[in-house]
This record gives sequence, C-alpha cells and structure tokens, in this order.
Amino acid sequence: MTAPEAIIQAACTFALIVLGVAFILTVFRVVVGPTLPDRVLALDMLVGIVLGFIAAFAIRTGYTLYIDIAISLGLVGFLTTVAFARFILTRGLVGEAVRPPKEAGKAAGAKAGKKTKKPAVKGGKA
Repeated sequence: MTAPEAIIQAACTFALIVLGVAFILTVFRVVVGPTLPDRVLALDMLVGIVLGFIAAFAIRTGYTLYIDIAISLGLVGFLTTVAFARFILTRGLVGEAVRPPKEAGKAAGAKAGKKTKKPAVKGGKA
C-alpha cells in the first residue's frame, strides 16, 4: 500500500469511529428527547450520520454504487423530515405542556370567568 492510500484508509477509519460515537449520542437523544421536535431532529441527524457512514465506506472500498444509495437515502430522509414537521404543525404540539389551539381557547375563557358578548349591530334590528 502506498502512502496516499494509507492516509485515505486512516482517514476513513477515523471518520467511521467519529460517526459511530455521533450515532450513539444521537440514538440517546431519540430515546430520551424530552419533546417530539427533539426526536424528529435527532432522526434527521441519524439520516445524516448514515449518509456519512455510506460515504466513508464508499471511499474505503472504492465502489461508486454506494454514492447513489446515499443520494437516494438523503432524498428520502429529507422528505420524512418534512412529513414529520407537517405532522407536528398539524397537531399543534410543540412541547409537552402546550395544548391544541381549540382546547387552549376554551380553557382561557373558562379561567377568566367571562362570557363572550355578541357585538352590537348598528342600525336597529339584530
């Protein structure tokens, strides 16, 4: 093995080790993450880490087919992140303590003890 090949192999090994540590920390965030958006971001990060694994493995082995697989996974990962974000916005839940909009409005009116009045109509008849 020549010197440039040895450097590339060492760099790929180092990258795989760093990506492994990042993978473990990100899985921890997916499991522990206090809110749903934290988990969605961690899943998106997992896609990025897997893309890094595939790219490092493709460089190490020399097979260019893996790059096509990484591109496909990147597109699918982006679409799933967008779908999860849409789901979170539709549900209206950003944190654990946030209520959906309809319940929040009812609870605020009940706490204040105020009844809503109909607006006065100008012109005589209502």
